[in-house]
Amino acid sequence: MTDSNGNGGGAGLALEARRGQPTPDKRQRLVEGARLLLHQQGVEKTTLADIAQAADVPVGNVYYYFKTKDELVQAAIDAQAQDIETALASFDRHRSPKARLKAFVKLLTAQREVAARYGCPHGTLCSELDKRDDDLGQAGTKLMQLWIDWAEQQFRAMGRRDARDLAVALIASYQGIMLLTNTFNQPELIIREARRLDRWIDSLA
Repeated sequence: MTDSNGNGGGAGLALEARRGQPTPDKRQRLVEGARLLLHQQGVEKTTLADIAQAADVPVGNVYYYFKTKDELVQAAIDAQAQDIETALASFDRHRSPKARLKAFVKLLTAQREVAARYGCPHGTLCSELDKRDDDLGQAGTKLMQLWIDWAEQQFRAMGRRDARDLAVALIASYQGIMLLTNTFNQPELIIREARRLDRWIDSLA
């Protein structure tokens, strides 16, 4: 996720303590550092030493919290899933499913700057992990599943019998425009797609 200014909140929270707030513990900083670098560099290019440096944690201390790089990647995926669940819960303040879906589209628009630089933090991770044949290879799929399941609930609440198909179409559009935005480095592509999705949601209500 990102904030309204296009900062990479979902890719990784700020690693420096904010004024008046306690400094995150080492484990939390390592997870946040992993989220940030996995998004910016990818899984294969990111080393434990890179993450330790980003988290301002001595590299030797990493093994106290995570025995392997895969354990840290899994922790980063779990943190991303929590981030998604928090965002979905925030949409509940909207009374209608149509308004909740439009809030999702607004969130998409807020991601345009970071998407232009690095792509979607969830989509790029899922794509990379899918090439693996171990347990971690399937771990990223839950991130997409959270979005699809939530969108299906909204379309079903709108009385749509084709709720699952519509949910897949919405998330496919979301991921597709993130890929194109990153490929062409054009944040305005997301703005145009968000407008189209708004009209599409209106047509389904």
